[in-house]
Amino acid sequence: MAVARTLMVQGTASNAGKSLLVTALCRYFRQKGLSVAPFKALNMALNAHVTPDGLEIARAQAVQSEACGIEPCVEMNPLLLKPESNMRSQVILMGKPSGSRSARDLFATGLDVKGVVVDALNTMRSRYDLVILEGAGSPAEINLRARDVANMFSARAADAPVLLAGDIDRGGVFASFVGTLALLEPEDRARVKGFLVNKFRGDVSLLQPGLDWLREETGVPVLGVLPHLGTLQIAEEDSLNVDARTGKRVDTEGKISVAVLRLPRISNHDEFQPFEHEPELSLSFTDDPLVALSADLLIVPGTKSTVSDLGWLRAEGLDHVLRLRARRGLPVLGVCGGCQMLGRSIADPDGVESSEAHTEGLGLLPLHTRFFARKNTQRVRARKRGESWLFAGLAPDLEVPGYFIHAGITSAEGVPPLEITGANGPSFEANGAVSEDGSVIGTMVHGLFEHDGLRHALIDALRTRRGLGAASGRARWDREAEYDRLARMIHDSCDTAALDALVLG
Repeated sequence: MAVARTLMVQGTASNAGKSLLVTALCRYFRQKGLSVAPFKALNMALNAHVTPDGLEIARAQAVQSEACGIEPCVEMNPLLLKPESNMRSQVILMGKPSGSRSARDLFATGLDVKGVVVDALNTMRSRYDLVILEGAGSPAEINLRARDVANMFSARAADAPVLLAGDIDRGGVFASFVGTLALLEPEDRARVKGFLVNKFRGDVSLLQPGLDWLREETGVPVLGVLPHLGTLQIAEEDSLNVDARTGKRVDTEGKISVAVLRLPRISNHDEFQPFEHEPELSLSFTDDPLVALSADLLIVPGTKSTVSDLGWLRAEGLDHVLRLRARRGLPVLGVCGGCQMLGRSIADPDGVESSEAHTEGLGLLPLHTRFFARKNTQRVRARKRGESWLFAGLAPDLEVPGYFIHAGITSAEGVPPLEITGANGPSFEANGAVSEDGSVIGTMVHGLFEHDGLRHALIDALRTRRGLGAASGRARWDREAEYDRLARMIHDSCDTAALDALVLG
């Protein structure tokens, strides 16, 4: 049986750009005619994706698989940790929930984490010509070294050469490279075959003295200086980029404004990213009541901890903002956990998400939620059922792809905004709820706004409410073009001969 070649990208810190670099390398080597697949042993993120067989993996590996031209599978990300608090995370093991644990407990409960990782990695290597691995955080966290399966453990298991990425936009990149190497064990240090300087702005020639010094000091070459690309039409992995946007007041003159509440455990926030590319719309993530009140559309997004985040929302006074918007007939949309918050009650007698057996919702939607341990993860297609501002411009028979990732059942009264057909059958079911005056809408479906037609219809509906005409400019959500753009970045900014030699020999 053939065994795939391997290459690994690790970073000097979180948010050094590892996920994007792996995505770029996946498309670059795919264009060279190789069958390529991504792999990340352990990911900690609240942005998740559903595989065709209804299993859950990190969004980053789904994006990378798309760049490879293949469907995602659970072996690409055998362990996903979804933080529920500062100390505990829900463990997604091979695509299925496996309880909530602390990081210490994950390795103390008899779970063969390393065995799971190696088995998944070997499966991936048996299917493809090349597997490109992604690390997590930094390999130099010496306090975590014994439990770190995502960095050098994976590199050793795959016998992979390692590229070390650093974010020059943050500053201190040379110290980060040298310090990371110094803290690695000698056998791991020898695996590092090149540095990638990421997110550079300016004239590369001005950086050359530092690059020459780095080579002389460490013996490791710089194989690429990659530019800062700005906003991409590619889903983001975690909430760090949302943090950078939180609280910003965007210039909305002549534009429609969409505000997303920045919940503490916000999940799958990447589904709103397509709004950022619309030329006549401004998107902000906010916890500012004034921004939330003044937006043309306020979205209550999904969350990993519905009851806890509902408590936070009340503590911040944002429940009053939502009720005031509802009284004024201003559009509010709840998605998944946000939809559940807007309902009348949340029952959790089994302690699936919290210790509260019963929680009063905000009462803005006629629905009730009951949590169960079994998680609903599947790809679906949605089409409009009743009339609402959200779907007013859609043809009745148009089906929009989306996905479910939630625990429990949310049942509603009245005519729902959507009906759903699952990936595995033709039967339809109602989904979500609409307030009596139609201003507040909730749905359990993620991912609707990647559909150009639905997004543009929503923008036109919001513009009509403002007395504006139809939008003159529209964006097309085209990830394929972005993947090709990333591959060109590798070709133009890296020593491709050296990269090819690492993979092809």
